[in-house]
Amino acid sequence: MQKTLKRYFPIFVLPTLIAFAFAFIIPFIEGVYLSFCRFTTVGNAQWVGLENYTKALTSQSDFVYSFGITTLFTVISVVTVNVLAFCIALLLTRKLKGTNFFRTVFFLPNLIGGIVLGYTWQQMINAILFRYGTTIVSQFRYGFIGLIVLINWQLIGYMMIIYIAGLQNIPTELIEAAKIDGATGWQTLRKVKIPMVMPSITICVFLTLSNSFKLFDQNLSLTAGAPMHKTEMLALNIYQTFYGKVGQEGIGQAKAVLFFIVVTAITVIQLYVTRRKEVEQ
Repeated sequence: MQKTLKRYFPIFVLPTLIAFAFAFIIPFIEGVYLSFCRFTTVGNAQWVGLENYTKALTSQSDFVYSFGITTLFTVISVVTVNVLAFCIALLLTRKLKGTNFFRTVFFLPNLIGGIVLGYTWQQMINAILFRYGTTIVSQFRYGFIGLIVLINWQLIGYMMIIYIAGLQNIPTELIEAAKIDGATGWQTLRKVKIPMVMPSITICVFLTLSNSFKLFDQNLSLTAGAPMHKTEMLALNIYQTFYGKVGQEGIGQAKAVLFFIVVTAITVIQLYVTRRKEVEQ
């Protein structure tokens, strides 16, 4: 049976591989090539070398600023989302009434599209700020805090489910042994529960990290980068450069390649670090 599967495995994989090549690999390679070109359409691309990358990283470009804002946003989001999600998961794994209901309620925001979430939170935040004679796009701090609140509201429920699965897989013998040895609740959490849910932490940090760096539709609908592009994060900055500035398509493509490299490098490092923690346990 195993020999038969190995023999015909390439035949079954081939259709998916072809679709993946046409949908991702070929466009990706062409995109990397276009990042070294000046073009308005694919047919009139002219090779310019590193010119697009130089312009993307110069002080005149807002790419570096957007990278800084995105990094700050990502750090805050990763910490707040995972801490709150883990705390809620701890509460909902206790033997309390209505835990299934609360799990469903907390998870529901993750099912709502980013555009809808952005416009919904924009209306709610503006309704509050209107009483003080301002709006979410009047100052950077309002827009930035709004983005933090939005991403927390959307992702906490999803991460909570993953943490609940990890906590429920902890052998009860370990918890009971810790109690018998006189460990306090904090000691049990720090020495038993957290080490045992490190695989869940790895997954949740990876998902939060990648989603925060790639945030686009929520940013577009909530603030659209206002005021004066101060809340414009990387994905939106690339979009605005490529589609909103005639003649800068090559620069936008160069930014997209840099964006891919940065996100890939950060997520690989994060996975390496957190997986080492798993092995040490």
